[in-house]
Amino acid sequence: MDLAELLKVAGAAVDRGRVVTDSREPGELTSKGDRDMASEVDFAVEREVRAFLERATPEIGVLGEEEGGATDGTRWVLDPIDGTVNFIHGVPLWGISLGLIHEGRAVAGVIDHPALGTRYAAAEGLGATCNGKPIRGSESTSLTDALVAVGDYAVGPEGAVKNAERTALTELLYPRVQRIRMIGTAATALTWTANGFFDATIMFSNKPWDTMAGVSICREAGLRVLDLDGSEHAPESRGTFAVSAGLADALLELIAQAMG
Repeated sequence: MDLAELLKVAGAAVDRGRVVTDSREPGELTSKGDRDMASEVDFAVEREVRAFLERATPEIGVLGEEEGGATDGTRWVLDPIDGTVNFIHGVPLWGISLGLIHEGRAVAGVIDHPALGTRYAAAEGLGATCNGKPIRGSESTSLTDALVAVGDYAVGPEGAVKNAERTALTELLYPRVQRIRMIGTAATALTWTANGFFDATIMFSNKPWDTMAGVSICREAGLRVLDLDGSEHAPESRGTFAVSAGLADALLELIAQAMG
């Protein structure tokens, strides 16, 4: 695969989505479950980006959060608005996330934050950039100095069960790290980890449209990206853990304790 060319395609596709976000308000909301929703813009961005990709790379499938699609093989994975709750509340922490999976691995990604004016991009072997400039993740080895991002608490009928591990991890982290952050968007958390703002991001979830682009960007920024058991991250991983190499073992111990 010519990843350099496909990264250009991804950038052009995200450009199409950004035109939509720049020109429309969230509009009517569609419920997806307990306190979970999609806006009109989510659907509009997904349709615009999907149509472009189907024309530009007809040999590659497309999986979108809102309308589904390809679930195996080489495929684009799209979250049209990652951080919809932030988006509809006017919080500028949200983004358009487009990743590429090939042979069971995240190999490229573009994440654009229209409200922040930042675009992150990476492809395997080509490095990671923010607004075209190379970036590197944290090289921290000090847990007490670490700024650690964690994923959202779960909602829905199984929320209490899922949140037992999340709250256990919070209780283990807060006496040991400098601070914990929860910002409400996986894409932003992963790009900010790739850029060295966070020393680690820990999420007890791994929906491909949320994570694949960010996984590729973090890897190319020199970070370790793992499942919650310490194995290398894959599309089927249970969770997503991006971290500086010097903090990986210490944080994996805390994750294991939280998971009981």
